[in-house]
Amino acid sequence: MTPKDLEERLIQFAISIIKLSEGMNQSIAGKRLADQIVRSGSSPALNYGEAQSAESGRDFVHKLGICLKELRETHINLRIINGADIHLNKNNIANLISESNELISIFVKSIETSKRKQNKLTNPPSNR
Repeated sequence: MTPKDLEERLIQFAISIIKLSEGMNQSIAGKRLADQIVRSGSSPALNYGEAQSAESGRDFVHKLGICLKELRETHINLRIINGADIHLNKNNIANLISESNELISIFVKSIETSKRKQNKLTNPPSNR
């Protein structure tokens, strides 16, 4: 997956989260969780855009870490919304839970790979 593909996937995820929030019930919990999930669900796309122009390898990894943190928050929020029946479209929620899981896996691997590359650059193997 190219960085552009991942960016587009994150944008589509954010759009789906926004649309989900529009259909949540208007209880106090529904309003609170809708507000929170829009923030956490759109944040990965925005932060990934920032990561693409990171000032250093460490900055890149840090920004990817923010994306991961926000994806995990969104994932838990989706599970709460599903469990509390705050949104009636269970199929849509299940799809978003699955997508958040996949995106979390991608970011975990990307962070691991970036850290490994950074480590190789800062600690090159010695020629003995």
